[in-house]
Amino acid sequence: MVQAFVDDVSAALGAAAGPGGPTADRLRTDVVNEAFNLCTAFMDVDGRHTDDELWALARTFGPLLPDTQLAGATPTVLRGSTLVTDRAAWLERVSTLFDILVAADRRDGTTLASVYYRRAMDLVHLLAGFDTIATQDELRAIGAYRTLLIDHQRAHGPESARPEPRIPESSDPALTPHPDEPTPPPPPPPLEPIEDLLAELDALVGLADVKAEVRLVSDLLRVQQLRRERGLPVVDTTLHLVFVGNPGTGKTTVARLLARIYRSVGALERGHLVETDRSGLVAGFVGQTAPLVTKRFDEADGGLLFIDEAYTLVRGGDNDFGREAIDQLVKLIEDRRDRTAVVVAGYPEEMAALVDANPGMRSRFPKTITFPDYSTDELLAIWDGICGKQRYRLDEGGRARLRELIDAAPRDKGFGNGRFVRNLFEAAVGRHAGRVVDVEHPTDEQLTTLVAEDLGP
Repeated sequence: MVQAFVDDVSAALGAAAGPGGPTADRLRTDVVNEAFNLCTAFMDVDGRHTDDELWALARTFGPLLPDTQLAGATPTVLRGSTLVTDRAAWLERVSTLFDILVAADRRDGTTLASVYYRRAMDLVHLLAGFDTIATQDELRAIGAYRTLLIDHQRAHGPESARPEPRIPESSDPALTPHPDEPTPPPPPPPLEPIEDLLAELDALVGLADVKAEVRLVSDLLRVQQLRRERGLPVVDTTLHLVFVGNPGTGKTTVARLLARIYRSVGALERGHLVETDRSGLVAGFVGQTAPLVTKRFDEADGGLLFIDEAYTLVRGGDNDFGREAIDQLVKLIEDRRDRTAVVVAGYPEEMAALVDANPGMRSRFPKTITFPDYSTDELLAIWDGICGKQRYRLDEGGRARLRELIDAAPRDKGFGNGRFVRNLFEAAVGRHAGRVVDVEHPTDEQLTTLVAEDLGP
């Protein structure tokens, strides 16, 4: 990994400098020092400096940095030196070399900084893999460093490095199989680079804490994959999660992305999403519920089963078959733990009751991710995304009225968030049509501009 970083980043810097720039040897020396700084800084984030890490550092960089006396140095010697201590702060700032590549990309329309980014992320994931279980400090450092590099590219690189904000997708009824009509699994899509998927996650409006949690999960799985590839022991990591929050907060959208992320890091074979709810799991007669749950698992085999409003499984009296569905769910989660991930979603209090409904639920769903309500500004950004897709625009008066309507909406349990804004938009388009239809020869501006009147009284 270090050799790949040195070779590829040196080549990228040479391309950025062009004819007449520093010599190849000078560039290579600078990049070797860059790799050393990155490695020692990351080793220092958890303050542990294990023997495995330090032996690897000496073996790798001893020949590359002969003036440092690294070759043959023991872990004890290295711990007493300044080479590996107090280095973590290096990760808090963009390096000069990365800044040079970003500036070249902005000037020439190239993607040289992405070479540095990919190789740097490879290195830090490899370093985290020295431990059987990556520490939380290491996983947080990976996420923070990734964000630092991406934000710098977006702020100072070419326009192409600044993706348009994405809005959460509405739930697609076609994704929910009918209880009596099992859907055959789709063919596996092409394997997607993990960094592309994380960039897609970052482009979603809001959800800062959710994004951080998903990155932690993906980084842990990526490190585990690297250890597995090298024949190192791996601790089982659960893929199952609880999503809690009001409707329209992006839970289904993030679940779709999560399924693809799981496939990208080798945790799932297919990475597709099967969405269902109580109606797709609970039958009305004795003996039919367990086979129905099994059918949903068969459809989700190799992918992710997303159960919306999962708390409804614990509603009803003693004769309700929801409890049977939970029992079968727990059994299949255990039987197919290496093949299928499960995400259960719903309101916070009700989901707590679901997890407590069966002794096996809490151990199989140890992690909960909370999806907060969107702020007014975030809901306005979602509106803008919907408008842009449909080629409408909102004039200044309309925007002021929209803000009033969003601010006035009660943010209590059941607030629709993205769905609320989508409903406002669809109603506004209907009123706009009723207003413009009487215009004999409407202009493009009239056909595409929404005003305060279109938003209703």
